Amino acid sequence: MIRRLLGALGALLGLYGAWLLLSRQDLGQLVAAGTWLAGGVVLHDFVLAPVVLVVVALGARLLPGPARAPAVVGLVVLGATTLLAVPVLGRFGARSDNATLLDRDYTTGWLVLAALVLAAVTVASLVRWRTARGERSARGLRPGR
Repeated sequence: MIRRLLGALGALLGLYGAWLLLSRQDLGQLVAAGTWLAGGVVLHDFVLAPVVLVVVALGARLLPGPARAPAVVGLVVLGATTLLAVPVLGRFGARSDNATLLDRDYTTGWLVLAALVLAAVTVASLVRWRTARGERSARGLRPGR
């Protein structure tokens, strides 16, 4: 029941967005929006997805077992946040006549976020490694195997 209500709400919001797009834009803006949407699909399918698959395949081979899950979480968090931050990192929309647009150092903020995610992944990996090592010791197995 809730799933259907949420689906109906999503469909209504999508229709409202389509109505806004079609009723308040000229043809040039519609073409630009269509190009942007198609470009997003192409970039995702032919650039982003293959890069992520290669990174995951390398991580699965190079990272020890306890570090794999935290690394995946870090990749998802940092990847999604980076995609959302591309417009501000690239300073798209900055205008010389309005200094209040994009008035922060977004690159430094992103670097701080990346450092925090890397630190969290490292701590989580170490905790998982120590936990796994303790469980192996409790079962009478030699640590490190």
